[in-house]
Amino acid sequence: MDRENEKVAAPKKGRRQSAPGKPGRSLAFILIALVALTGGMFLSGTTTPRLGIDLAGGTSITLQAKNEPGQKNAINPTNMNTAVSIINNRVNGLGVSEAEVQTQGADNIIVNIPKGTNEKQAREQVGTTAQLYFRPVLTVAAGEPTPEPSASSSGKGTDKGTDKDKATEKGEDKATPSSTPTATPTSQGRAVTDGLKADATPSPKSSDKGSDKDKAAPTPTPSADPATAALQKKFTALDCTDKAQRGKAGDGIKDSEPTIACGKNNAGQWEKYVLGPAELNGKDVDDAKATINQQGAWVVNMDFTGGGSKKFAKTTGKLSQQQPPMNQFAIVLDGVVESAPSVNQSLSANAEISGSFTQESAQDLANILSYGALPLTFHEQSVTTVSPALGGEQLHAGLIAGAIGLALVIIYLVVYYRGLSLIAIASLLVSAALTYTLMTLLGPAISFTLNLPAVCGAIVAIGITADSFIVFFERVRDEVREGRTLRPAVERAWPRARRTILVSDFVSFLAAAVLFVVTVGKVQGFAFTLGLTTLLDVVVVFFFTKPLMTLMARKPFFANGHKWSGLDPKRLGAKPPLRRTRRATAPVDPKEA
Repeated sequence: MDRENEKVAAPKKGRRQSAPGKPGRSLAFILIALVALTGGMFLSGTTTPRLGIDLAGGTSITLQAKNEPGQKNAINPTNMNTAVSIINNRVNGLGVSEAEVQTQGADNIIVNIPKGTNEKQAREQVGTTAQLYFRPVLTVAAGEPTPEPSASSSGKGTDKGTDKDKATEKGEDKATPSSTPTATPTSQGRAVTDGLKADATPSPKSSDKGSDKDKAAPTPTPSADPATAALQKKFTALDCTDKAQRGKAGDGIKDSEPTIACGKNNAGQWEKYVLGPAELNGKDVDDAKATINQQGAWVVNMDFTGGGSKKFAKTTGKLSQQQPPMNQFAIVLDGVVESAPSVNQSLSANAEISGSFTQESAQDLANILSYGALPLTFHEQSVTTVSPALGGEQLHAGLIAGAIGLALVIIYLVVYYRGLSLIAIASLLVSAALTYTLMTLLGPAISFTLNLPAVCGAIVAIGITADSFIVFFERVRDEVREGRTLRPAVERAWPRARRTILVSDFVSFLAAAVLFVVTVGKVQGFAFTLGLTTLLDVVVVFFFTKPLMTLMARKPFFANGHKWSGLDPKRLGAKPPLRRTRRATAPVDPKEA
């Protein structure tokens, strides 16, 4: 027999057989990812997803709009809608908390904050809804009412001033310098009087000698201006440790007039201020962000609008020539000094506020600066705890519906695919575990909350994931019908199934992305969950389903086409096995031999 006929023919040029690869590595990868996500979930202390207000309840805040002094008819649909947008940005600036902000009637805004969000922090952001102002600091003192002058009180006052000198202001050197007397009403009255002279910022460093004479003077010269005298009296009597007095410190004072206000220093102690007329307001701020500078410290960067840049340059130009504390400008929101940074040079289009910030305090100040320009003044009318909008019973009913749908899918897979259904069910369990752990971790990471539409998105994803398995299984069964054995059938089916799965998931993800961008509120929860589960479907099919199928193809139960494997050639109507046929040789004539 001619042994050349026994040689296996080499594959034709241009054709490449797909390699089975190393399925064990892919399965190890998915296992490590599951262990890491589960470990991260327990280490973070969060083992369940954060639920939205429609599933777990939360806090409802009602804000009532008020006309500002001297402005009539400010409460109109345009201003109310602008206020809703700004409050929504301010609350969600804390993270993707899915807080609901909407108008109610002509002058109310309702803010619903899901349970599990930092409610105290969010409430502070919502409650501080007055307009934002930038005012020059004229003087600053300890927050308590000023005691009557005496030898002992003077000594105590000196000690307080020394302590304040050592402290840094709330991230921005807000502590009162030693050159600012804070102990006696005489010195405070003199500071108020000097600060309220003609241009609201006293003459610069040339007044040092005059200041020394003033400090040596036994008694101040009373102000001849009744308004200044009244402000002196209010400032001396103001007790910033009293919440009621803090809230009413600047009531009835216009932004174009000097005022008094309260604020906390870095040590958490209240201080009281005399502030000049507002030089800028929140509308002059274009943007503000909390960042880390080159020294690794948290700072707040501000960008101003065109008109705001000119105002800011003029203000900082004057303040940079002053002695502390008159070189500071106060950032005032709702009558409270949020920050009082010092100015060392003239600035214009942007500025950086630096100091002893933490990440949280820097981000809070950036939020206030970015979203502080409200067209109206709002007062917190009521705060109530609300029960879930749909209630536990409806959530229970929704979960039962999802479980029934999942059970029907599993029954179909078992009946139709038999043994192959084990691979599909295992893949569904891995997909569910990845989805659950990621949703749980995204809660503390980006404040993701699971609302009822998001639950619907997860249920819809079951069908998308099952569809990917069906596409792959049917491709494999087609190859078996062609007469191929299981192992080459799996490798030949995968490239075609892979293309179909990727195209299908890309369409689903694109729809989810568009829906997330063009919608607001709860619908975004549906879109986010749908997009997340679609991406996980690709991960599971590539790193778990296909490698597991490759391993199972090596088992006799599947490879031999057991009748319960779902790959029985007879049941599938397979053709006879493909065999290589030999070319027939012509018979040899005995005579010729």
